[in-house]
Amino acid sequence: MIKIYRDHDDYVLQNLNRIIRVQGFSLDALFQANNPVDYLTPFFEATESEPLEQNSAPGEYPWLAPIENQEIWAAGVTYMRSKSARMEESEQSGGDHFYNLVYEAERPELFFKSTGSRARGHLAPVRIRKDSAWNVPEPELTLAINSAGHIFGYTIGNDMSSRSIEGENPLYLPQAKIYRGSCAIGPCLTVGNVLSPQTKISILISRLSEVVFQGDTSVSQLKRTLPELSAYLFRENEFPCGAYLMTGTGIVPDAGFTLHSGDRIQIQIEGLGVLENEVE
Repeated sequence: MIKIYRDHDDYVLQNLNRIIRVQGFSLDALFQANNPVDYLTPFFEATESEPLEQNSAPGEYPWLAPIENQEIWAAGVTYMRSKSARMEESEQSGGDHFYNLVYEAERPELFFKSTGSRARGHLAPVRIRKDSAWNVPEPELTLAINSAGHIFGYTIGNDMSSRSIEGENPLYLPQAKIYRGSCAIGPCLTVGNVLSPQTKISILISRLSEVVFQGDTSVSQLKRTLPELSAYLFRENEFPCGAYLMTGTGIVPDAGFTLHSGDRIQIQIEGLGVLENEVE
């Protein structure tokens, strides 16, 4: 298992107890490689390890999002909890029926989420829309898919969402999902491991040092398989530099909860680390 952290000037790679800081590394090249592990191996052979103690707490460092020219897409209504939340928020507008249909349909809901320039990294601020009164984070297992359409790695995603705008009309989904500071991924890209269906996904939101929401789910609660979601994304489409795909959320706060400026969001996925962001 290799973890890839993006710094301001270069990349830091970690493999068990070895940590190296490398020059000439390219995420675009990694996403274009037929075998990503083969692309990574020469960097460890040619570079001396840094002292482990200097990087023993990667969660405390503000890593950039591990992205170059990849697009970030997202899947919706892939968990039962997500379906019920979407139906709840859109009931008044009459759009609730569509979310039930897409949950049961063969074709998943897929939508564009972010470019690399809009994506925030670990410890960077995320935002809530000023024209929205009901905003939540959505913790999501995020797939790294190479240019050939093969899943080769994972990261943690935070799909910031405006429930009030999406609930007003399903056609407002792009405005509810795509805006400045609405996406965070990190703290690193993990390559070379296969996640168990029992992998736990959890979130903790604190306000003024007090926990105001927490919840968890597992990958096993996904209605669709990861290869299925990946295959639909690449159907009749191409991604020369690969893509990230957020796989939906199984954790949605109750209707009475909304994010406030200053809230701290911590999303943890077993084996991948913790992605932390403060609401701007």
